[in-house]
Amino acid sequence: MAMTASTMLPLGTQAPMFELPDVTTGELISLEQLGDRPAYLVMFICRHCPFVKHVQAELAAIGRDYQAQNLGIVAISANDATKYPDDAPESLRQMAEELSFTFPLCFDASQDTAKVYTAACTPDFFLFDGDRRLAYRGQLDSSRPSNGKPVTGRDLRAAIDAVLQGKPVSPEQLPSIGCNIKWIPGNEPTYFG
Repeated sequence: MAMTASTMLPLGTQAPMFELPDVTTGELISLEQLGDRPAYLVMFICRHCPFVKHVQAELAAIGRDYQAQNLGIVAISANDATKYPDDAPESLRQMAEELSFTFPLCFDASQDTAKVYTAACTPDFFLFDGDRRLAYRGQLDSSRPSNGKPVTGRDLRAAIDAVLQGKPVSPEQLPSIGCNIKWIPGNEPTYFG
């Protein structure tokens, strides 16, 4: 199991815009469509990655727990679906239904959105404030598939809570660790590898 770390996009970066289809509804999803909110969470995930499988129940729980707190959430899968059919839209739709996601799960077929976010791994998290400035990027928590630590979402939840309360997020942020995004051959970004 190869491990890749987040690129750690600079804090304060303006949220890159995107418009991607939701795998469950086919509806095009964008940050603008989520409306004015105090915080926005963009997660890069997939179905086959053991790191995502390890935390997927917590991702669903975050969706449920913050639904009433006006947190805009969108998950995006950008993996090469030809080589990794578990990450194709139909399989992702099944994942979203099985986990009862309360947020859209979108498919980035061109991988352009992953590139503008400098996403490098799954899972990779980007939390923006109400002005859509990056407030947190990094790990969900310190749990990994083989380290025996419980999945709590502690780091990401603390950042979400701070942004929702209008408080600063600690700049001491640890990168997320996961499988590298499976780039379409010849489509690898310059920041990766």
